[in-house]
Amino acid sequence: MKILHVEMGRHLYGGARQVAYLLNGLKDHPGEFGLVCALGAEIAGAITNPGVKIHRIKTKGDIDLHFIGRLREVIRREKPDMLHIHSRRGDMLSALAGRLEKLPMVHSRRVDNQPSFFDLHFKFPLFEKIITISRGIRDVLLEVGVPDHKVICIPSAVDTVRFNPTKTNHEGFLKEFGLPGDGPVLAMIAQLIPRKGHTVFFEALPTILKKHPRTRVLIFGRGPLRDELMRTVQKQRLETFVHFEGYRTDLEHVIPHVDMVVHPAFMEGLGVALLEAAACGVPIVAGRAGGIPEIVRDKLNGFLVKPGDSASLARHIIALLDDPDQLHLFGRTGRELVLENFSIDRMVRDNHRVYVDLLGEL
Repeated sequence: MKILHVEMGRHLYGGARQVAYLLNGLKDHPGEFGLVCALGAEIAGAITNPGVKIHRIKTKGDIDLHFIGRLREVIRREKPDMLHIHSRRGDMLSALAGRLEKLPMVHSRRVDNQPSFFDLHFKFPLFEKIITISRGIRDVLLEVGVPDHKVICIPSAVDTVRFNPTKTNHEGFLKEFGLPGDGPVLAMIAQLIPRKGHTVFFEALPTILKKHPRTRVLIFGRGPLRDELMRTVQKQRLETFVHFEGYRTDLEHVIPHVDMVVHPAFMEGLGVALLEAAACGVPIVAGRAGGIPEIVRDKLNGFLVKPGDSASLARHIIALLDDPDQLHLFGRTGRELVLENFSIDRMVRDNHRVYVDLLGEL
């Protein structure tokens, strides 16, 4: 069995990190596995499995028709039995290359938005199976008519060894981020894009600060809304309380030190940052959207609020800050939830079973 994976994202965001977890974990399973990625993509440096052959190829995104030919060259040279296409970047072009080479293909879908007419009638039919990273995404696909037998839910995973509740050098953490250390620290870890709900958090913050004036907020992530969000913070005179810290690759050393992760997203496939927060024993207040309720269990390891409802967001954050015992209990429960349901071993095993079962049927 030889499987060629295609992940064309340039940064090691949630989806690409999941592909790295998968490929590294497949070292313990029979078969040969390769990766096609973009030149300069961060995922290439995250592959530690020496058995994975990495193919770096040029791409200009969804409009680069020459990419089809480049991928076909790799396919002809490597002669895989199956293509597993991950990233939304260039996924249709990758699928066309696979179809032209008459390969069976599976596709991982990580977003919970409604599929387009093009997806339903042109892209999805190219795949034997569609793997969703949450039940929420699976439900969306079933609701619009994708056949049940074609959709498989395999939840995303988190490295629970790397992300754990251990706090090291708390004083260094406070110093690095310029925090006074005498109040709660909230964090939001997400791309700076509209659907993540940063503005909802900022709308809730004045109410939170009235009750807990020593609160500080760390915003991690990068994206096109950075300047706009910084202007919003300045307009609301929140610069003292909100710190934009950019994209970090060492969050396992940061998350255990925060008191709460806030994620008021309008849409979310599952949320790798939420898995990492729960693995670190940190409670979460988040929007009830997409696959979020699968990792944030309301009143078990956090609270869920209606997306866009800043008043409810503020109320639930304050309720947790007012009750330190509940805060710590939610954190412990979140860690247990992740260990039981979102292990890398489970995710790798379930993906490998898809390959074996599908190739056995063809």
